[in-house]
Amino acid sequence: MGSSYIAVELRSQVREHDRNRCCYCITTETNSGIRMTFDHIFPRAKSGKTTFDNLCLACRSCNEFKSNITESIDDTTGKAVELFNPRHHVWPSHFEWSADGTEILGKTEIGRVTVTALQMNNLVIVATRRRWVSVGWHPPVEN
Repeated sequence: MGSSYIAVELRSQVREHDRNRCCYCITTETNSGIRMTFDHIFPRAKSGKTTFDNLCLACRSCNEFKSNITESIDDTTGKAVELFNPRHHVWPSHFEWSADGTEILGKTEIGRVTVTALQMNNLVIVATRRRWVSVGWHPPVEN
């Protein structure tokens, strides 16, 4: 869960608000089998603070791929674009699920760069989502 100290009360507040799921790819601990991490949305390495407004739950995969980046190049426009910020952006405004519920698609520049930078449709997670769908799981439509 990172090397920074996060008070128990703040951890609980973030977990409750984020409904124990990754704010980026919406996976839950139950689906992944791995405990969520606490992500500094604006990284500590860039002077990000350990506050509610700068923390969110993230699955280990999204957190590791995000690392300390805050923006990336949009392949469609060639512009540098900020990554999705779960405390300021609304998930369905920037992302949607593929028709079969196995891939996350970026609807905006922010969505596209976040899907790419965090590798939100890597082979392992897509295979896992296929298994979830095969047993009746439906991806959430809101965050």
